Amino acid sequence: MSGRVQLSASKDCAGVVVWLEPLAGHPPDTPTRTLSMAHHHKTFVPHVLALRAGSKVQFPNLDPFFHNAFSNYDGELFDVGLHAPGTVREVTFHRPGIVRIFCNIHPTMSAVVVVLDTPWFAISNPQGSFRIDNLPAGEYRLKVFSERALPEALEGLERQITVGTGDLAVPDLAVSEAGYVVTPHKNKFGNDYPAIIVDQYPGGRR
Repeated sequence: MSGRVQLSASKDCAGVVVWLEPLAGHPPDTPTRTLSMAHHHKTFVPHVLALRAGSKVQFPNLDPFFHNAFSNYDGELFDVGLHAPGTVREVTFHRPGIVRIFCNIHPTMSAVVVVLDTPWFAISNPQGSFRIDNLPAGEYRLKVFSERALPEALEGLERQITVGTGDLAVPDLAVSEAGYVVTPHKNKFGNDYPAIIVDQYPGGRR
């Protein structure tokens, strides 16, 4: 199955997650995977990951200073602690949900892990294209997640699709970003970040 997403206010259409849930039965078991979301130039790379529940994400620190990835949202609560340059921390994502990730040191850092109970998913590229391979014939519910869309807009994109033996091209998915507002988040202690951020390097602060 292939398709394309279009964002109403963004030319870069990367990072939209599209997945299929069977209307009957349960998706087959698949091997868990280990993916990577690096700290690099004070960003999480990639910004969006999608994975099957039970899979792991490694957080390699590629910067010369400390980081502290955490999530205090409903999806998967975790805190890897202070994370030195050149080291790797790992988190297992046990249950389906949307996990929003931040750094306790750098307030501008954020990322999203979409944890799914299905092996049939894809993430759109900058042009909005996506493809889901190895789909058995059957009836499915198509679902979409974009962090720049409100829940009601995403619910409006859900649809039932029928997969046959040939390749299926679904109509373009127009994702409305209306009403989306970036809101400040707290640190892992529920407090505001300090006004001035001082990076901590091995051996001291600079």
